[in-house]
Amino acid sequence: MTNNLLTCGQLERKLSQKIQAFYRQHLGHQPSKVTCQFFGSKLAIIIENSITSAEQILLDEGKNDLAKKVRSNLDDAIQPELKELIKEVAEVEVVDILSDATLDTGRTGIIVVLSQTPQVRNPESIPKAKN
Repeated sequence: MTNNLLTCGQLERKLSQKIQAFYRQHLGHQPSKVTCQFFGSKLAIIIENSITSAEQILLDEGKNDLAKKVRSNLDDAIQPELKELIKEVAEVEVVDILSDATLDTGRTGIIVVLSQTPQVRNPESIPKAKN
């Protein structure tokens, strides 16, 4: 069974690729980079260039508040499917997702709280989360 497990790095890369494809498929926008890193039963996700064309148009028109509302509503709308994607890939339950975007830099940060640390081939490579 251990031989079928991914290493921590492989699991992080697989999640990054799946999340990038998820954004492309669901929002019609491909982020330039998605970085995932586990910290015990927590997962940090940084999405570079996460702002959609519609949000960028609103920002260009000076409608920052509306762009923030659009981003917040998009995040809320995709959260259930994002939870399911993470659950399928990491093979653990997702307890909570916290996310925020900085429209000025085009970055989105997501913290995922998992029910337990995912099983990987090299468990010592997952840093322990500080409580």
